[in-house]
Amino acid sequence: MFESFSFLKEYYPLYISGTLMTVFVSLFTVLIGTFIGIFIALMKLSKIKAVSYIASVYIEIVRGTPVMVQIMIWYFGLGAIIQLPDYYIGESLNLAQLIPGALALALNSGAYVAEIIRAGILAVDKGQTEAAASLGMKSPMIMRYIIMPQAVKNILPAIGNEFVVLIKESSILYVIGIQELMAKTSTIQSSTFQPVAPLIIASIIYFVLTFGLSRLIGGFERRLNKDDRN
Repeated sequence: MFESFSFLKEYYPLYISGTLMTVFVSLFTVLIGTFIGIFIALMKLSKIKAVSYIASVYIEIVRGTPVMVQIMIWYFGLGAIIQLPDYYIGESLNLAQLIPGALALALNSGAYVAEIIRAGILAVDKGQTEAAASLGMKSPMIMRYIIMPQAVKNILPAIGNEFVVLIKESSILYVIGIQELMAKTSTIQSSTFQPVAPLIIASIIYFVLTFGLSRLIGGFERRLNKDDRN
């Protein structure tokens, strides 16, 4: 039976609120995941074997287990250890759901970002590090002023792709009750008894978000390349 899209007149506010929640959670997770990724990448590059080993184990465990399993472990495990605040921001954002959900996604993303950053750092010519050291620069200064600026240019496309993936993976958070886009779409499906049409609208919204982000990162990358030529 043909499904119409007339339900949009009544339910479009749910799509708007779900989209805003998806964007908020994704941005929150991206920021945390990036910091985690930088920290883990530096750990793995450490000359201290124990530190490097810990980072390697973390990366392998995260990459070797499904993200949904990680979310469920953090949601139920963290709630069993500490009393999470049952506090709402707005009408639908509960911190007891946001904290473990965002943390699980951030830790998952951090493992992939760490490998991307590590590869970018290793791609920088070692001769530049040796030259900076010969001028008396310490390791933190070399990393900050010499290596990282060049590494960022090398890893920007891969980091952008990881952010796009993260926006799509945020849809999994509906399993723990976070009212993001997929949770709102499920509500619309139940209310309209239409299984396909609401999903089509949701997929269009996800495409707009990810395509827009890809274009934004692509523009930033072209600007960096233009600055290099100048």
